Amino acid sequence: MTLAIHGGAPVRTEPWPAWPPPLDDAQRELVTRVLESGLWGATQGGSVVTDLVAAFARRSGVPYGVAVGNATLGLFAALRGLGVGRGDEVIVPAYTFVASATAVLLAGATPVIVDVDPYDLHLSAEAAGRAVTGATAAVMPVHLAGSPADMGPLNALAARHGLAVVEDAAQAHGAAYQGRPVGGLGDAGVYSFQSSKAMTAGEGGLIVCRTEEAYREIWSVCNVGRSLGGAWYGHPRTGWNLRLTELQAALLLPWLDRLDAEIDAREAFCAALERELAAVPGRPVTVVPPPSGTTRDSRHLLMLRVSPEVDRAFLLAATEAEGVPLDAGYPPLGTMAALTADGARAEPCPAAEEAARTVVWVRQPMLMAGAEAAAQIAEALAKVLT
Repeated sequence: MTLAIHGGAPVRTEPWPAWPPPLDDAQRELVTRVLESGLWGATQGGSVVTDLVAAFARRSGVPYGVAVGNATLGLFAALRGLGVGRGDEVIVPAYTFVASATAVLLAGATPVIVDVDPYDLHLSAEAAGRAVTGATAAVMPVHLAGSPADMGPLNALAARHGLAVVEDAAQAHGAAYQGRPVGGLGDAGVYSFQSSKAMTAGEGGLIVCRTEEAYREIWSVCNVGRSLGGAWYGHPRTGWNLRLTELQAALLLPWLDRLDAEIDAREAFCAALERELAAVPGRPVTVVPPPSGTTRDSRHLLMLRVSPEVDRAFLLAATEAEGVPLDAGYPPLGTMAALTADGARAEPCPAAEEAARTVVWVRQPMLMAGAEAAAQIAEALAKVLT
């Protein structure tokens, strides 16, 4: 038996749940049907991509959607479809995945990296307001870790300055803000189906939007510049082939039937872990709370905050030795030299920098392991920190 870092047996020796979970019968049946049909591409006359888009749009509370090859391309296409391009600036939070910024660069615009709220680590409307200039065209809230960003102040900021709002909902399938689903709270929202996400086809993404005008423009960007309903070889604007396949959609469409049950399971795990951590002497670890207005947290990740005095590198090594592999999380975007070399502008971001020193993540597969496993995580943290 491998010894824990302090000696003795590790807290957990059994494996954590695999991700993605095994195919269910509905997925297997639909994938087989698509395989046997030969209608694998999005332009061959199959209906599964269309059904998936319609279902996601309904769940997001909007009438329109476009499926794409991945969420980075989805953010790019949403920005371009909403008229964002060369010479424009887009406000993005400092504590997020790099693709939130690189999608802006791909659209020809400048990412402006601003700080997050130190309480919940989501984009700060106050910091975003300070960063607005005459070149600002859009703001990109990120629904970090499956929690909805506090969209009220951000939408109000956008309305005051005439900005487009593109929600990065890559991690937030099923989340809701003030009783409304994410994705449909701004001008466009983008989900991810990459392999780590709450719904996955290995890769993939989906854009939802509220207006027919935005839909037509985004659809054109994703379909090599064609006009919706226009000639097949008519390309009145520049566009790209960004489409999702029928095979990927066949993995995703049945997943919607079990998504809420999986969110409930992760929510129960997180509640159990929060209770367990509250009982640890001195409370050396706390849960990063969801933003104000959260009515449904989809719990893609659970973010934990430790004291600044804790050696985080030791903590990560020690908990992994206990069978509890935690994740270091994101570095602040403004510290990434490649982004600034390509023109991104970084505002001072002390809250994001503090998060990079003090926040660790419990990954999604671990959140599917049940209440007993939550107790094991708390036990491992207590063992190495107290």
